[in-house]
Amino acid sequence: MPDTFTIGVVQMRCSADREVNLATAEAAIAVAARRGAEVVCLPELFTGYYFCQKEDIALFDLAEPIPGPSEARLAAAAKANRVVVVGSLFEKRMPGVYHNTATVHDSTGTLLGLYRKMHIPDDPLFLEKFYFTPGDLGFKVFPTPAAKVGTLVCWDQWYPEAARLTALLGAEVIFYPTAIGWHPREKAEYGEAQHSAWETSMRGHAIANGVYVAGVNRVGHEVIVGDGLEFWGGSFVSDPFGRVVARASHDTEEVLVVTCDRKHMEDIRRNWPFFRDRRIDSYQGIIKRVAD
Repeated sequence: MPDTFTIGVVQMRCSADREVNLATAEAAIAVAARRGAEVVCLPELFTGYYFCQKEDIALFDLAEPIPGPSEARLAAAAKANRVVVVGSLFEKRMPGVYHNTATVHDSTGTLLGLYRKMHIPDDPLFLEKFYFTPGDLGFKVFPTPAAKVGTLVCWDQWYPEAARLTALLGAEVIFYPTAIGWHPREKAEYGEAQHSAWETSMRGHAIANGVYVAGVNRVGHEVIVGDGLEFWGGSFVSDPFGRVVARASHDTEEVLVVTCDRKHMEDIRRNWPFFRDRRIDSYQGIIKRVAD
């Protein structure tokens, strides 16, 4: 296996038009591939506006089966550009059961599998519990010719358990397709701290697990209700030491391409042997809601 692999991160602006968004994603995948990416990740729920700003039964009509039409477009883009593609779709599993689902296609266009978002938020304008059934596939790592790819989704970003279990499954890079942004009225007071916490949390996962981590966000102001959400972009790639090796802007569509070094990852783990020193005999309390 080569000492390096190269990943692409697509930060894009999403519209209400699925066809426009798919075309934007396809073009960005092609750009990343031309720049040498072997694995390309798209933002969370990239085929439309972030609809979870309100609760509306009619919006379940946005969901698609997998396999399905948008999944097929991702498969074709992966095959055409000979890259692994990590997508993010609103999955209709059956009437009444819907998931926030990451797809992984290999460079032949074959669907390697799914990761269904495990942690589902319920915050103002992020009303995901109304729409999404929590994932039931567990944490996943997909062996690809380029790398062992871990996929988590957005709210999963805040949970060290999710990153740790994905790393224990052998992930060399963990992708976080994301739709996160500011409430416009809060941005001036809390915006900088909110963004910093988001990035710092994931950089911490990179350090604690000795893996590359990529946060893949959208940009743009999307109004479904009220003032809407201003998605803050800021997509980035962290190395296993927690250093940001590439970062996108807060307001522009960008494609980041980063080469990841397996020797660097192993060197970090040799010097900081967190996996060696874990006290797995003493962690029983972690599976309780409260260890009292």
